[in-house]
Amino acid sequence: MTGAAPVAPARLFLHYLARLDAVLKAAEAFDASVGARRLHPDMVPLLLQASTAIGFTLRASCPLARRDIVSFRADDTTFAGVYAELERTAAYLAAIPDADFDGVGTLTVHTTAGFAELALPGWEYYQMYAVPNFFFHYAMVYAIARQAGVPVGKSEFDGYHRYPAGFAFGR
Repeated sequence: MTGAAPVAPARLFLHYLARLDAVLKAAEAFDASVGARRLHPDMVPLLLQASTAIGFTLRASCPLARRDIVSFRADDTTFAGVYAELERTAAYLAAIPDADFDGVGTLTVHTTAGFAELALPGWEYYQMYAVPNFFFHYAMVYAIARQAGVPVGKSEFDGYHRYPAGFAFGR
């Protein structure tokens, strides 16, 4: 795949940052202590999962738009701090013109994955590394919220699905 993406990376992430914002607001409204919950003791809590997902949108988009990677993460891992990070990140991504992603197929992106040093072709970096990592952390936010009883579902997760009131799988 060469040339411009059907949906520029920043636009894909903007859609899902809005979905992440909705899940976070539902979790906070349900019980703000959900922000400190974890799926497993060796995993990071919901708010740090959210911040990591937000950061991945920049870690993915900036190199593909031929920009230095920026970060709006603060030491404030409260809901307010994560919302501020999300808002600044979304504003930054929205300001990247789609045309800046032209020629992604000609790029090589150098990054680290844990302790591994990677050099990946642009589309492979985006499709096989960056997008899955964003969705891993976003899905952890959703899973922690659901496990805590927050009333969110697939429609909140992706913004496309619709189900009638009271619908549940497995009934």
